[in-house]
Amino acid sequence: MSSLSIGIVGLPNVGKSTLFNALLKRQAALAANYPFATIEPNIGVVDVPDHRLEELCKIVINDYGRGSEGRDIPEKVTPAVVKFYDIAGLVKGASKGEGLGNAFLGHIREVSAIAHVVRSFEDENVVRAGSIDPVSDKETINTELLLSDIQSLENTIGKLEKEVRGSTDKEIKLKHETAKKILEGLNKGVLATDLGLSEEELEASKELNLLTLKPQILVLNVSEQYLSNKNIQNIDKSLEESIIICAKLEADLADFDKNERENYLKELGIEYSGLDKLIKKGYEILGLETFLTAGPKEVRAWTIKKGTKAPQAAGEIHTDFERGFISAEIINFETLLEIGSLKKAKEKGLVRLEGKNYEMHDGDVVLFRFSV
Repeated sequence: MSSLSIGIVGLPNVGKSTLFNALLKRQAALAANYPFATIEPNIGVVDVPDHRLEELCKIVINDYGRGSEGRDIPEKVTPAVVKFYDIAGLVKGASKGEGLGNAFLGHIREVSAIAHVVRSFEDENVVRAGSIDPVSDKETINTELLLSDIQSLENTIGKLEKEVRGSTDKEIKLKHETAKKILEGLNKGVLATDLGLSEEELEASKELNLLTLKPQILVLNVSEQYLSNKNIQNIDKSLEESIIICAKLEADLADFDKNERENYLKELGIEYSGLDKLIKKGYEILGLETFLTAGPKEVRAWTIKKGTKAPQAAGEIHTDFERGFISAEIINFETLLEIGSLKKAKEKGLVRLEGKNYEMHDGDVVLFRFSV
């Protein structure tokens, strides 16, 4: 199943745990409406904000009524989810085992993307672990990831050289050549994500499980004063692509209900919360999108990779759906919203019948037909 897992990393005292606690508080606040789970103390599963689910519920009620005898329609609403890992603060020398270095680096290998938090706020009550410069802090983390991968690759290349000798296996040879190419780049201080690897090289490098191949989201943790007046300081060019978050504010927002949260953000002139922007960016850098299913039993969002064909999307729901795939009845969410009823959309001929070669799109509302 395609899913999004984000590791929150950074130096000590940059606001990682405050941000993570905000996620868990929001998760708990939504427990009455959505399924949720905390797998371990440092892992939380949080819903993906999606206004379309609420609208689909209204459409289902239009088609099936509100239910009776204590049964709601739809019976369940299930959003897509993101798994967040709160990873122990990293210190300089982590790649050599300093601090909790080995545990830190091991946990990062489990996630699909890295949210790299750097501190850009002043608080005399919170000790600085890094420098006073967020750019320098960012480079410290990247250096440790880079050094860890160098160490890992040196061991792996030695093993691959033995396999390559006398072998005619093209895959092993490509894996060996790719590993050497990445190591050469890392030794020059270039992250693996910046080496311009081909599709074949990227595929060959998957089993290497490198930290510097993971997409990164740079998160600039600022003060609330900065959020309300962005002209009070300039951002270094290397931080311009960062998501700006006030972790302290996010923790406060988690205690508000939906309307209070929206009104407070509006007062600050902010359209989306930092957490929503973080999740959206995660989907973007990993090439993920969402399709939707809607009926009286459940309204649900499903996460898939962009370019996924209809049978494989059906397999996200159940393997039988993919194995016995016949067709998919599909309508775009926006079109359905205009009509306000799936039954009426079918009557108007707006629901398309698609086959095995159909490539799914974000916002497809679908009913799969299958036989096993």
